[in-house]
Order: sequence, then C-alpha cells, then structure tokens
Amino acid sequence: MEVAILGAGAWGTALAVALARDHRVALWTRSAADRDEIRARRASLRLPEVALPASVAVESDLREAIARADLVVVATSTEGLRPVARSVAEVTPRPSLLWACKGFEKASGLTAHRIVAEALPQARRVGALSGPSFAIEVAHGLPTALVLASADAGFASSSIDALSGQRLRVYSSADVIGVEIGGAVKNVIAIAAGICDGLALGRNARAALITRGLAEIVRFGVASGGRPETFMGLAGLGDLVLTCTADLSRNHRVGTGLAEGLPLDTILHRLGHVAEGVESAPALLRQARRMSIEMPITQAVCDVLAGSLSAPDAVQRLLARDPKPEQ
Repeated sequence: MEVAILGAGAWGTALAVALARDHRVALWTRSAADRDEIRARRASLRLPEVALPASVAVESDLREAIARADLVVVATSTEGLRPVARSVAEVTPRPSLLWACKGFEKASGLTAHRIVAEALPQARRVGALSGPSFAIEVAHGLPTALVLASADAGFASSSIDALSGQRLRVYSSADVIGVEIGGAVKNVIAIAAGICDGLALGRNARAALITRGLAEIVRFGVASGGRPETFMGLAGLGDLVLTCTADLSRNHRVGTGLAEGLPLDTILHRLGHVAEGVESAPALLRQARRMSIEMPITQAVCDVLAGSLSAPDAVQRLLARDPKPEQ
C-alpha cells in the first residue's frame, strides 16, 4: 500500500518508521529546508534519535506526496489540520484519510472530524486514529495499542489491516465523537496531573485527579454525543493514564513547569513541541459553559494557564470544593 503521512513531527515520523516495514511511505513536511535536512540526516528534526528508513520518501510538495497514496494520514497539530485538509482537497476531494491529532481548534472549538467535514466535504472514507501512544516508543517498535474510529466500517477494516503490525495493534470503533473527545480532553487533565506531580502532592492525589478527570471527560463526552463505554477504552482511560503519569507527556511537562512557577512562554519554548492541551483548554471550557457542564479541573487549568491563579492556589481551590456524592 502507498501511505502518505502529512506532518514530519515526532508522531508523523514515528508512524512513517512503523509503517515503512510493510508499506511504501511518503513523509511530507511543508518546509523545503526541513525536507532537505531530513533527507540529508535521515532523521526527523523532532525525533532525531530515530533513523528514518531509506525507503521513506521525504517530500515538501503535497501533490507529489499524496499523488499515488492509497491512504493519507494527517499527523499535524489540530491547528494545522484545516489548512492541510484544504490543500489535500485541491489535489483530491475524496481521499481515504485518517487524522492523528487530539485537540480542539482554538478559534472554532471544533474537534477534528468537524474540521475535516468543512475542509473536505466530499470525503467519506475518513476516520480518527487515537489511543495511548508515545511517538518514540512506536518508532522503536515497542508494543502499542490504538483505536481507529470511523463511520465507514469497510474503510475502518481495511485501514486497520494496513496499520496493524507485529507490535502495533489497532482496534476499531464507530464512535468518532467519543474517541476524539477522549483524546482531546485528556491533554487538559494531563496538565493538571503535571501540576500535581510538580508540587509533589503524592500518588494519592494523582490517582484522585486522574479519576475525577475521567469523570469530567465522561460528562462532557456523553453530552457531546459520545458513548460512555468509549471513555473506558483506549481513547479514554488508556490515553488518560498514559498522558497523566509519564514524563514523556508534553502536557504533563507543561504542568510541572507551571508548578515551578515558570512563565508559559518559557515552558513552551523549552518543550520545543506542540502541547495540545494548552490551546484546547480554553476552547473546551467555553463549550462546557455553553452546555452547562461542570468541569472544575478544566477551569483550574485554564486559570493557571491564563496566569490568573497560581498552581498552589488552584489546588487549594479544588480541595475546598463542597463535598458531594461521587456519582
């Protein structure tokens, strides 16, 4: 199969490495300078410790990258999805396309499937790829389980066959909304978990925060049309646990930086990667308010990101909330 991966960041590169074992892969970056450097080094600028297989073609011409593709995988940030999808539409209006971004578009508050519906209105064979996955581990061939959500069962089945390998297991789901919301909201909760760990509040506190964070994901997700069982699976609980408990998590590292009292700009500069939760948190909170859904952890994260509340004060505010039944 011919696979085009759009976005040469860490996750796009990891997928290129993993899929190159069984498929012909084109890895696209929008910058010609980055293309030349990746070609010369045979390594991504965002994942420099992993060698890019010689069989992976690196392109900066989108038309060239997707001209022969049987499957297009968009591995940009959520903010980059719309312009890339529009560019794809100019080449082929009905691609077989997956997206691997997890967030809410900053201006519109939309998740990826609605962005794709607007940018590629004629596309039908589309879906979301999500689940607990650090790029570096996928690139090194460590065992990973993902979920692919699509309204088209035939497309989901053929895509899963193509993506699955000896160390990469992909499950199917028809709940596109639930899978996307699980992947997007967990990034916000992971910032809170980073704050918790950065303040050395202990494992008890982290476990409580993850559990109550899951409650926020379920409340918001079900109200948005997701299925409750989705949030107990890979794209919900699985991704939440991974992102909230590991130093490899970009959003968790944002939280630990905030706990240290560092300015957000400094944290993001040091990170050198996109942390989706930073842009997603305000968009998520706006939607939650419109839907009258209580999300105290999300509110606290937004206040700390905005600089209107310190990390220790945010924790104190959460602890001072009135007791109530868990369910």
